[in-house]
Order: sequence, then structure tokens, then C-alpha cells
Amino acid sequence: MLLMPPPPLTARAVLEAVAVIGTVGSLFFYFLSALSLASFLRDKRKRDRRKKLKAAPLPESQLPPVSILKPLKGVDPEIWESFCTHCEQEYPQFQLIFGVNDPGDPAIEVVRRLQAKYPNCAIDLIVCDRVLGANIKVSNLVQMLPAARHELLLVNDSDIRVPSDYLRKVIPPLADASVGLVTCLYRAVASPTLGSRLEALGISTDFVPGVLSARFLEKGLRFGLGSTLAFRRGDLEAVGGFEALLDYLADDYELGRRISATGKRVELSAATVTTFLPAYTLRQFFRHQLRWSRTIRDARRWGYTGLLFTFGLPWALLTLLAARGAAWAWVLFALTFAGRLAVGLVAAVVVLDDQQVFRNIFLLPLRDLIAPLVWAASFVGSRIHWRGDVFDLKNGRLTIVKSAPSAGSKK
Repeated sequence: MLLMPPPPLTARAVLEAVAVIGTVGSLFFYFLSALSLASFLRDKRKRDRRKKLKAAPLPESQLPPVSILKPLKGVDPEIWESFCTHCEQEYPQFQLIFGVNDPGDPAIEVVRRLQAKYPNCAIDLIVCDRVLGANIKVSNLVQMLPAARHELLLVNDSDIRVPSDYLRKVIPPLADASVGLVTCLYRAVASPTLGSRLEALGISTDFVPGVLSARFLEKGLRFGLGSTLAFRRGDLEAVGGFEALLDYLADDYELGRRISATGKRVELSAATVTTFLPAYTLRQFFRHQLRWSRTIRDARRWGYTGLLFTFGLPWALLTLLAARGAAWAWVLFALTFAGRLAVGLVAAVVVLDDQQVFRNIFLLPLRDLIAPLVWAASFVGSRIHWRGDVFDLKNGRLTIVKSAPSAGSKK
């Protein structure tokens, strides 16, 4: 009896198989994300129990002084209120150092008002008149550092608002000599525009699960987040100082990576901070996502390539179309949608206490359909837009293409 050769695969069958593989890969990622979220929350409960066992918080005499460095460019949304939260810390001794590159920057006036309102708070303003590298933020940090009076340093982005116990949560882990850097998760408050709401949704439901998954897989963080970088001056000098980061776009990631490479731990703080997003148009949202994607592409190339298997809803939708609405494809779509929604809501509500996510969650399908387009576009070209400037990005390093004429809008 002659064996008949199997029928040739059709294009639709190949597409269906690829889509199913992508969907199953995404389900695995959601499972990994759930484990990562559970691990983080378990560690948080352990930390809270240890805190409760202590009769009282650390006395002020045991809280070391810290210098907070905030490089500025332009005026961010809610910048005044965000600056005020830094001045109203329940902490015995700290110094605030603001730095601008442009002597005409409108942020200078905000800092002057801050100095007038909080005369008992040590607030310094440095005009950083030299451009030392492509990353102006790091160039400013190099010129701000000599004004820092203390061994412990903290750098955070200009648009960050912090709780009153921020320093009490962030600084104590540095008492452990094995900890080299402390960083924080953050939630985003959106402006009313669609682009801004999509951005906030992505931070809560995509970015945070991604960070915690990296923490889970690598048994600890190996990078820092710009929302908070707290470290010792000595550890900064050991990795080459800010000067070593002058041409890197992801300076926060790079600083954490380098300190981690010395054998010291990067600790994720119990504090969660808040960033206020500008009124992004859809074009600005796409540009910002593209900059972020190309940053991650250069910093964690293999991990970034693996993001292909995290686009659950697009893969499940493609499976449904390729299978022509078969019952099993609908089941796979429902499982994928449920997994995506559950992971996103737990990250936003339980981990970040982000209540605005309920107003934006209906945008999740749109956000997820845009994500693979951004991912694919990130591999085509290296041009990025950052605070009005235009750069080429290669291997994580910046080359200036076009400078903004003056202090511009945020990000």
C-alpha cells in the first residue's frame, strides 16, 4: 500500500500555527508575571511584618543626611506641587540641589519660589553652563555633584511627586553595605488626552509587570529606574562617576547595572512615587514609546527581542482570524484576555495603588494593538526625540542631531 504524502501546508495553516505559538507564549508570560507579582507582594508583606515587630521607627539620630539631585529642563506638569513634596519630608537632614543647563530655563523661577517658601530647607540652584556630553541630564549631574554635602546621594526625575515618608523608606536599606542602590516603582497620573491616558495605562499594566518579571527571573534587580536612584558617593566613584554615563540615554539603567556588576544589590524600595504626564498627542505618545523601546532594545537586547511573546491580545486576535472563529480559538482568546486583564489590574491596583486605571482600562485593547507596532518600528532606525532634542542612538549611546532652541516641553 502506497503512503500518500501529507497535503502541503497552506499560508493560512502556517499563519494559524505561528499565531497559536505566539498566544501560548504570551500566556506563559502572563503566568510568569503572576508569579513575579506574587513574589513581590510576598516580600512586601514580610517587610511590613518585620516593620511591625519593631517597637518604633528608626530614631532621627540613625537617619543619615542625604543630598537630592534633581536635573531640570523646562516646566513639567504639577512641577510646583512635586517640588514641595520633596521639601516636606519627615526626615531630619537633607539637601535639595536643582540643576539647569539653560540660564533662561523657566524652571529657575519655580526653584526661586521654592527657596522663598521653604527658607529653612537647604535648597541650591546650579546653572550648569558646560555641555559635557550628549545626555544633558547627566552633564548637569556632573556639575551639580560638587555642591552635594553628603555621602548619600539621591537622583530622581524632575516630574516625580513623593510621599512624606519617602526618604524614611528609601534611605535605610543603604545601611546594609551589601546594598549599592535603591530604586522605586512609580505610577503615572494622566492628562485628559488619549495619548497621555495610553501612556499611563502602559506604565501600570506593562512596565511594572516587566520590571517585576526581570526581578523574579534574575533573583533581584540589575538596573535602576529614573523615578529614584539612591546610592553612596563612594559606589558612584567606583563605577566611574557620572562622567562614565555622559553619552548614555538610559543613564538610570546603566548606573544600576554598573553598581550591580560590582557585586552589590539593587534594592526595590517600599515607596511608590508618582509621575504626572503631559498632554501627549497620539504622535507624541508614539514618539515617546519609540524612544523608550529603542532604549530597552539597546540596554537589554535579548530580553527586548523576547517581548514578541508578550503581545497576548494581538496574537490571540490573529489566532481567532486565522482559525476563522473556531470554538477552540475563542477559548484561547478568552483565556488570553482574562490573563492580560488580571495581571494588569493586580499590577496597577494592588502593587501601585493606581485607582485611575479603572477609568482607562477600556483602552487596554487599543494599547495592546499599538504595542507590537512600536516594537517592530524600534528595529527600523535609531532616531529618537527627547525633550525637544533629536538624537541618533547606537549601542545605548547618544549622538546629537538637532538641539532645541531653548528649554522645551517634557520628554
